[in-house]
Amino acid sequence: MSSGFSLETLTGAETVRAERARILSELLDDLNDLAEAAVTTMRAEIPAYAAMDDAFHADVRDQVARHYRSKLAVLLEDRTVTLDDIAYTRRAAMRRARAGVALADYINAFRVGQQVFWESVIERAGPSFAGHEAALSLAAPLMRYCDFASTHAANAYMEFQQYAAAEAVRESRDLLETLLAGGVPTRGRQLAAAQSHGLGPETRTPLLVVIAVLVGSRSDVRRGPDQGADARHAACAAIARTGGNGTRTLSVVRQSEIVAIPALGPGGDPEELCDRLQAVRESLLSEGITLAMGISTVVTGTAGIPQAYQEARAVLEFLPEDGGVAALPRITPFQYLALRADDTARHLVDPRITALLAEDRARGGVLTATIRAFAAADLNLRASAEHLQIHPNTAQYRLRRIQERTGRSLRRINDLVELLVAIALQDSLPPNAGRERLATATNEDRGSASVRSFP
Repeated sequence: MSSGFSLETLTGAETVRAERARILSELLDDLNDLAEAAVTTMRAEIPAYAAMDDAFHADVRDQVARHYRSKLAVLLEDRTVTLDDIAYTRRAAMRRARAGVALADYINAFRVGQQVFWESVIERAGPSFAGHEAALSLAAPLMRYCDFASTHAANAYMEFQQYAAAEAVRESRDLLETLLAGGVPTRGRQLAAAQSHGLGPETRTPLLVVIAVLVGSRSDVRRGPDQGADARHAACAAIARTGGNGTRTLSVVRQSEIVAIPALGPGGDPEELCDRLQAVRESLLSEGITLAMGISTVVTGTAGIPQAYQEARAVLEFLPEDGGVAALPRITPFQYLALRADDTARHLVDPRITALLAEDRARGGVLTATIRAFAAADLNLRASAEHLQIHPNTAQYRLRRIQERTGRSLRRINDLVELLVAIALQDSLPPNAGRERLATATNEDRGSASVRSFP
């Protein structure tokens, strides 16, 4: 099939045709050097290519040479390029995608290859008018070849990338189900996937389980099922990026929930990970994605994953309808028990204590803060006053007032514990006095007896 090549020249069609054949023949003779020059230019202009190893560069060199050979054959035979001419590009595109080359860099490599080829055409055209006209006659068919080949290569790249992504999702989902069932991957692709996430069977690395679900108003009809699925996948990808210790977090959309198993690694800080997950939730809020997120306690090794999963699901109950982050690593057993308490536990609190705390809460919580500070200072009045930035006499006055109103002395351990329990029970309720469970509360004095609640 002809490419439609015709010549209207100043020096004569036959002369230009002969010059054109000469240029193409010279390029064919120097094809290997030309391919080497193209690869050298790619390494200079494309950082992703420069960072690759010698085997990668050898593969690129081979593909460039094959492209140049196909291009020259099409031009010498004066015909239109076909898929058969460039069938080899599909596997090359797959190898580039597998090597982690971005699509933009891959297409940029096509541009560089075309640039080097065109500059060689100009160089071999020489100073004659016939040579210049022959070079110009090659411009349009060269552009058509490059457009056709690069489009085909890009499509092949995207097809493989989508296939690889689907395979990765399938492998991750199968791995997650194995781990949640208490199994241990021992070989094959599932074992490789586990090791890539820091969850190999031999490891005793600390890890957590995170469960996230979408929340929002039922009247928000704009989202619909498709938008909800898109939001879950976007949130899943964001959570996957929170991994530490050089690994990517295993994160999978599992029906209506997202399940992630971040490995902390040696010396990993669970509270730091909770902070990163909190930041992920806040960033997703700006995209209109609202999550309720439950985070388990730290377990060692994959054997603890099933129990950690149940913990993460259970702790979601502590969150209100508008979501939040319920993180067990951020609370003490004492605080957890308060959060799990029922109405009977609240009825056991002396009504005088309940009345004082409710009144104090409405007035800004000054007396409650004093109780917490006094406990955190190991019953040292001066230290608690310094923490509250008040005079010791003021602190002493507040202690007397608390004792007068409740009949409890903060210097007696049993009375102090009773007051702290009452405060924790109150903090497990929202400001409107009990319709919702606690989502967030005071986070002062970490490490003390004060309540560290879910952010």
